Amino acid sequence: MSDVKETRFRVGGMDCASCASKIDTAVRRMPGVSDVSVSVTAGTMRVQHDAASDLEAIARKVTGLGYAVTPAAAAAEKPAAKHEHGAGCCGGHDHDHSHGHDHDHDHAGHDHKPKAAAVEGLHGHDHGPSEGPWWKGKKGRLTILAGAALVVAYGIGHLFPAIETYAFVIAMFIGLVPIARRAIMAALAGTPFSIEMLMTIAAVGAVIINATEEAAAVVFLFLVGELLEGVAAGKARDSIRSLSALVPKTALLEENGKTREVPAEQLAVGAVILVRPGDRISADGTIIDGDSAIDEAPVTGESTPVRKEVGDTVFAGTVNGDAALRVRVTAAAADNTIARVVKLVEEAQESKAPTERFIDRFSRYYTPGVVVVAALVAIIPPLFLGGIWSEWVYKGLAVLLIGCPCALVISTPAAIAASLSAGARRGLLMKGGAVLEGLGKLTAIAFDKTGTLTEGKPKVTDILAFATPADEVLRLAAALEAGSSHPLALAILGKAAEDGIVAPVANGSKALGGKGVTATVEGKEIFLGSPKATAERVVLSDAVKAATATLNDDGKTVSMLVVDGVLAGAIAMRDEPRADAAAGLKALKDAGIKTIMLTGDNARTAKAVGAELGIEVRAELMPEDKQRIVGELQREGYVVGKIGDGINDAPALAAANVGIAMGGGTDVALETADAAILHGRVGDVALMTDLSKRTMRNIVQNIVLSLGLKGVFLVTTIVGITGLWPAILADTGATVLVTLNALRLLRPIK
Repeated sequence: MSDVKETRFRVGGMDCASCASKIDTAVRRMPGVSDVSVSVTAGTMRVQHDAASDLEAIARKVTGLGYAVTPAAAAAEKPAAKHEHGAGCCGGHDHDHSHGHDHDHDHAGHDHKPKAAAVEGLHGHDHGPSEGPWWKGKKGRLTILAGAALVVAYGIGHLFPAIETYAFVIAMFIGLVPIARRAIMAALAGTPFSIEMLMTIAAVGAVIINATEEAAAVVFLFLVGELLEGVAAGKARDSIRSLSALVPKTALLEENGKTREVPAEQLAVGAVILVRPGDRISADGTIIDGDSAIDEAPVTGESTPVRKEVGDTVFAGTVNGDAALRVRVTAAAADNTIARVVKLVEEAQESKAPTERFIDRFSRYYTPGVVVVAALVAIIPPLFLGGIWSEWVYKGLAVLLIGCPCALVISTPAAIAASLSAGARRGLLMKGGAVLEGLGKLTAIAFDKTGTLTEGKPKVTDILAFATPADEVLRLAAALEAGSSHPLALAILGKAAEDGIVAPVANGSKALGGKGVTATVEGKEIFLGSPKATAERVVLSDAVKAATATLNDDGKTVSMLVVDGVLAGAIAMRDEPRADAAAGLKALKDAGIKTIMLTGDNARTAKAVGAELGIEVRAELMPEDKQRIVGELQREGYVVGKIGDGINDAPALAAANVGIAMGGGTDVALETADAAILHGRVGDVALMTDLSKRTMRNIVQNIVLSLGLKGVFLVTTIVGITGLWPAILADTGATVLVTLNALRLLRPIK
């Protein structure tokens, strides 16, 4: 498969699903092309082809259909077997990698040249053919010209009634010629039943039966409808593009003690940048000097600024607060967090939902079916029932205009694109329509414990004072742990820093394997270790043993402090539940979803955390045990979601109906799971399932709206109540309404 290459194009002027279908069908027939994926929402096309394919001929074919096309990136070799695309209307959705490449090895097929060539679009320099005010575009100018011609024709008709018919015919042809040209090109490329072809037949037919005024008006209304579709599609496209716009275009690069402004996409990994107070951070990186409150709301949705200091990670697109920072860049522009999120959102549009696949299949039979009905309406009454030819041909032409499936076919991808964008803004990534649809069907969710329901690092929960005050116990313990990177040591040091305690210097520190640590502090012999090791040094009273047992039953680890042979106190630590874990689990239960904790941790700790959170617990599990339990739940009839860090949970994530990555391994899990929660909020799981349900409701509304409008106008046209004008409004109006309804999903997720 190494001879299969992949080329991406930006396509301008696509308004709806039928546009994607025409391009897909035409390019798929080109020599050497093995697969095509066109995305209306991303405004892109991805073509898999052999090395001998003529890319210029492919571009000319798309241009011939009436669309502007420009290469998005250089060709990149890639195994064709990786992708599955439907060939139907709105064929899979492309993801222009101008928004960045992930550094996972799954994407190794993309070499660095395309990556570099495509980075420009990330920072908003890509002024594609579909951008700019509507009146400056080709369709906008044509619509204005057709409208002006229609007004002139009305004026001429009033002044010179004898040539009124000719004036309207000329006005009609001004708008119809470009439409008819596109119709012929689409028919030659394999799409005979395009909306342009139906429009052309209807307009020419109206002229033949002397309905010239209506023919001209209908052509103008069609162009207005197409323009509105384009504006609505542009709004959906902007929702994805606006994510990329969060990253500033320039950065202050430090070199040899001086700073200079450079384009942000030119920043190399390892470069040092200066971020002034109030500036947006222009790259992912690590703080090497300074501390400041960072407003992460644009990227994470967090409402309160997060305090960051030396060694902490910062993200591109977040806003520096009150102090200057020096940041070492850790990811190139194409690999930063926002670029990866944008890429995943665009990729997700390629994965069709089952509903979308069904509608694609349905639409292939729907349009030819309507054409047959239109022909029967025009022919049967005059031939067999004594009807008037002009009246019934007129009705047949109106039925023909109702036949375009644009609104129906865009109903699903428009809603899915809006949902994926809205989710990404909140840090909820879903890899495609199938995943988005599946999330709403979950009836059981299995959580990992460490790093998912809990913070993933122990915290000091209790300080017991025996012979020494509590703050002194903490001060001496912190002296012993200074410089250690052990999780329990970090918990003690963190608590001391939080309480403003300055630890004294420890001399002659010595770790006692598996028992604890000892040192001399301020002339005193200090020991900090486990209760078992402490019992070897001092006698533990029954009260101390009872207190320790109670803490252990709560899932806490106890370290005891001995000062000059006297038991001074004890410190209890535990990996505490996330702040929103209890509320997040309750939201799922209220939605009727069963929750269960699957953990490899010891049963006592797991049960203590489970009791606090009110969740069923299965503990001391190996990865294969988690996978087995997921299978058992599925056999019991549950639709199972698995939430974990994507590393030790990989088998269970794969076995679940939907695998969701959350916690410390999210970076890896972006590639391995079906969905990811970037910011570790348990409450986001319920938001994700709710977004899925709202999306499916929106899709049903769209389908009912599009088919309902067409059904109503079909009946009223045959009965004789409505004619050509309402028929074209039934098509383009429904498409605009469906797209606007889908855009409601872009509202911020609460």
